Amino acid sequence: MSVAIVTDSNSGITQAQAKELGISVLPMPFTIDGETYYEDINLTQDQFYEKLADPNAEIHTSQPLPGDIMSLWDKLLEEYDELVFIPMSSGLSGTCESATVFAADYDGRVQVINNQRISVTQYMSVLDAMQMIKDGHDAVYIKRRLEETKFDSNIFITVDTMKYLKKGGRVTPAAAAFADLLGIKPVLRIYGEKLDAFAKARGMKNAKKVMIKAITDDLEKNYGGITPDKPNAWLGMAYTHNLSEAEEFKTEVAEAFPNYHIDMYPLSLSVSCHIGPGALAVTCVKVLEDGCKYN
Repeated sequence: MSVAIVTDSNSGITQAQAKELGISVLPMPFTIDGETYYEDINLTQDQFYEKLADPNAEIHTSQPLPGDIMSLWDKLLEEYDELVFIPMSSGLSGTCESATVFAADYDGRVQVINNQRISVTQYMSVLDAMQMIKDGHDAVYIKRRLEETKFDSNIFITVDTMKYLKKGGRVTPAAAAFADLLGIKPVLRIYGEKLDAFAKARGMKNAKKVMIKAITDDLEKNYGGITPDKPNAWLGMAYTHNLSEAEEFKTEVAEAFPNYHIDMYPLSLSVSCHIGPGALAVTCVKVLEDGCKYN
């Protein structure tokens, strides 16, 4: 059976990349000062950060409209037998839950995958699904495999400023001011549906060390150790409007994990809006035997 893949722009996959991959990406909507924008459609990364820098700007994220989701599904199902929809983690957005409700009207032709991924880990799920389709698996199989391995990934993020975490209510104004005064960089962890505080570091240099150590510990504890000859995990990185610093950090990560494949992309705007520019993230995702195969 032919199977289409749909994800959303929280995966970090651009419309141009989607076309190259042969998949579809739903752009996440934003309301900025009362006007609606769509990520990578009429809102670029540079335009977004310019608006985010305005202290008076009112920026809100939202779910894709039901009509937009189902119109895309309907169009694809004219060409494909079935499709898989891989949205961002259900713990960070209601899109997955809404889509599951919509899928009930499609007689099993639409499988919504709730595997608690976002950013590079969500992108990796897309690549795994592509490989499974190439190997002849159907949508039900892909859903089962991606959901039963949903905890086989970790994301560690550090932010440059507490300003946006404070604005979103994740830290108190007093705690944010104290942290910025002392140069404390929080390290956050996304595991499953949860975004939690993981550690605190004095300065960005130490925060990067904390994240590399966290990935090292994760590989040792959950992935059978660091195996450079045959890596057991894909590593990924993401950043928010700080490419040069991200490239420097990628060099450090590559030195710590030689021969591991490392992807790096800008963090999706839906997440960036809550953590601000200057953030860095590093991730690990378990290699699936029936998933993506890099050369």
